[in-house]
Amino acid sequence: MFKLLKTFRVVYETKNFSKAAENLFISQPAVSTQIKQLEEELDVALFVRNGRQEIITTKQADVLYHHLLNLADDWEDILQAIKTQTVPKETCKIVASNTFAVYYLPELMKELVQHFPEVSFVLEMDNSEAVLDKIEKHQAHLGFIEKPLVTDSIIRQELLKDELVHAGDFSSKLWLVREGNSGVYHYTERYFLENNLNPQKMIIKNNEMIVRFLEEGLGQSILSKKALTKKIHWRPLPTEYQRSFYLIKRDRIESMQLQTIIEHINAYYRKS
Repeated sequence: MFKLLKTFRVVYETKNFSKAAENLFISQPAVSTQIKQLEEELDVALFVRNGRQEIITTKQADVLYHHLLNLADDWEDILQAIKTQTVPKETCKIVASNTFAVYYLPELMKELVQHFPEVSFVLEMDNSEAVLDKIEKHQAHLGFIEKPLVTDSIIRQELLKDELVHAGDFSSKLWLVREGNSGVYHYTERYFLENNLNPQKMIIKNNEMIVRFLEEGLGQSILSKKALTKKIHWRPLPTEYQRSFYLIKRDRIESMQLQTIIEHINAYYRKS
């Protein structure tokens, strides 16, 4: 049954039998057979085939997937306890968007490691949409994002404000701009619109690269004040160029340790 549920989860997340087969390293007919077997076991239809590779999930599949994520978390804890034959060390998986991961997370992690030495922290960086997706799929416990994203299964809390500034060589015709799904992209485009600008752009998908280019005197950009170094010239922007960072978590976290960590994070930023 666990093998069938694992296959179901991958099919549900990819919405494609071929991609699911690739991810599971099995053949597509094997995937189809396992899904059919699971549907017979449960006596429900989980997917509607449209004649091509794409599939549509049923309401029963949505319910099963939601409960399966919680079951997978519990099963992982059970396996760890069996293997160690002791009280397992708590794991806290954190994924954060670029700016928060580089300029805010190190300070926070110093605080968390000191107060929770018994917890094993696993850290990852991604864009805000990917962070939300990983929290939804139970691939991480806590996320930090710079966009007000939310879904029915996610709880979002505002943590702090981040000030954006205009930095670099103000006479340069070249602008260093983050990609479209970056949190700061919206503010950069807003600046262009407000100042009637249509500049030459270089798209850079990494904050640290932009910082290094600005240090070399190449171009100008909108970026977090936290990212500035002594080599970079900058000037402030109006107060509306302040963005919020958010903590996101799933709606069901049964671990008391993880709940305590969340409370500590909120308290930490209330003091800041």
